[in-house]
Amino acid sequence: MQRTVVVLPERWAGVLPAAALPALRAAERVLADATVPEEVVAATGATRADTWGDDGAPEVLLTTDPARADGEAVVGPPAGAALLDAVAVMDRLRSPGGCPWDAEQTHESLLQYLIEECYELYQAVEDGDRDAIREELGDVLLQVLFHSRVAAEHDSRPFTIDDVAGDLVAKLVGRHPHVFAGSERIDTAERQEHRWEELKRAEKQRESSVDGVPLGQPAVALAAKLTSRTARVHLPPDLLPTGAGVGEQLFALAARAKLAGIDPEAELRAASRRFADTVRAAERAAVADGADPHALDAAGWRRYWPS
Repeated sequence: MQRTVVVLPERWAGVLPAAALPALRAAERVLADATVPEEVVAATGATRADTWGDDGAPEVLLTTDPARADGEAVVGPPAGAALLDAVAVMDRLRSPGGCPWDAEQTHESLLQYLIEECYELYQAVEDGDRDAIREELGDVLLQVLFHSRVAAEHDSRPFTIDDVAGDLVAKLVGRHPHVFAGSERIDTAERQEHRWEELKRAEKQRESSVDGVPLGQPAVALAAKLTSRTARVHLPPDLLPTGAGVGEQLFALAARAKLAGIDPEAELRAASRRFADTVRAAERAAVADGADPHALDAAGWRRYWPS
């Protein structure tokens, strides 16, 4: 007796796991339990049933409930199947009859959310909050889906989420020839980083070592990135910005950290967060002592400042 359970995503996106095809071809009966939407039953020609037949014929049971494995052969949805659901939801929100707010958004109007979501993810990683990391990754993914859906509506140069994903796949494969082509050997992460930059420079035909550095990133991170890029082309450290100005001094400090293998942006963020925590601790101590934390003078702050 051959029985196979095929676990489908909860939201039907019109796709069956390729690994399920041999079982579906060999099956005399395709069954669908109560968790499977009617459109899936119609598309697959399945019969509604919650139990196996008793004649020993090869059968396939379609379900969205992983607990229905029952010790039988199981074919689950491929990794990334839920991304199809996410694309479908985004299309629905943006289409006529969807959400008015979503329909009005543009690449430009969405920029503030892109920045906010990236920083919220950054903070979740800093905090080591696994639940928050999972949630914020979803919010960053939403921005990719949203921008791709907006781009699909462009009058002269439209592109879709599939174009975005296809370009990404081509980039990853092209910049990892040691993995996908076997044409070279990369045995260290440092060597791969250098090789990545070489391939990127050739691919984009960049004329300068600092071409492609996003100038809109936070200033400390920007200084570190420029230092890293120029160090790869052996710029002498004494040619980095120096001087008495605050900007030059900050750049020099960020550069020294980067050249020492320290991320100055992460270090400054960590110091800033520690300072914010200390301020809150002093304010709580003032409240516990019956003082108004918003009316503290210099002596009051020193009194309640954690030692």
